Amino acid sequence: MGLEELDARIVASVEAIARSVVVVESLRVGRRRGSPPFAYPSQATGIVVDQTGHVVTNQHVVDGATEVRVRLPGGPELAGDVVGGDAVTDIALVRVEADALVPARVGDSESLRVGQVVLAVGNALGLPGDPTVSLGVVSALARPLPGSDFVFEGLIQTDAAINPGNSGGPLVDLTGSVVGINAAMIPFAQGVGFAIPIHAVGRITDELRRRHRIVRPWLGVTVAELRPDLARQHGLEPRSGLLVAAVVPRSPAHRAGLKAGDVIGGVGPFTTRSVRELLESLSKFPVGSDVELSFRRRGNALSASVPLQENPEADPPRA
Repeated sequence: MGLEELDARIVASVEAIARSVVVVESLRVGRRRGSPPFAYPSQATGIVVDQTGHVVTNQHVVDGATEVRVRLPGGPELAGDVVGGDAVTDIALVRVEADALVPARVGDSESLRVGQVVLAVGNALGLPGDPTVSLGVVSALARPLPGSDFVFEGLIQTDAAINPGNSGGPLVDLTGSVVGINAAMIPFAQGVGFAIPIHAVGRITDELRRRHRIVRPWLGVTVAELRPDLARQHGLEPRSGLLVAAVVPRSPAHRAGLKAGDVIGGVGPFTTRSVRELLESLSKFPVGSDVELSFRRRGNALSASVPLQENPEADPPRA
């Protein structure tokens, strides 16, 4: 591909996505000791995902807001109704009453390759005018967010500039299709930004439309990863599973007979060597289903059928 062709594809991609990018303004109330309450606004980005007025943004953009407004391409500003949000994946769904909306084209985040050219589009720094566009590549795939244990997982890392205000905006490929939702940047680093893969966003928004929240299965255990030092302490093989530290009374795990000291090695057909793997495995089963749990107790291999129930505390996530 020559430079002229690349230039033309970038311009065409920006023109295609710009019709679907909106500004999300959130108003919150702050309080200082000895002073009356005061309102403070913030601006971020959202993406039109259908013609019925649904806009996807980050949960942290609308969390705690007393008022949400959405400014469409071309200037109209409308009241936004928060349909639902999920702090675990940092995805929220907002709805506006509007006609002639242009939904963004959805790309294939599962086919992304490291080194692929991408564009970050959004309301960077709240600058007036059209959305800001930055160019970069996919730097890495399936990244956890640094400083986060297991809340954010499987993120797209990019060196396309992501600044405050970009949150909730699209990461697009050279066809103008959305492959991710920009969510975070590392303030002490340069060229290290993160986006939530669009295939994960799709699953979350579908459930938010139906239920207005995300229902997650729950075992009722506190577990620790068997890193070498902990494994030596308990006479176990490093990274051979998850050590059960405690079992919540009357929880699914308790009813299935799990005890502190057991080592969970698998959920159904999936291995569990880390907390992230355990949560990923549980997410593949609906609440109410029975799941076969593989574990070891004093060296003996055992299994139990565990009836999953809804997580009573979805934030922060627990197994």
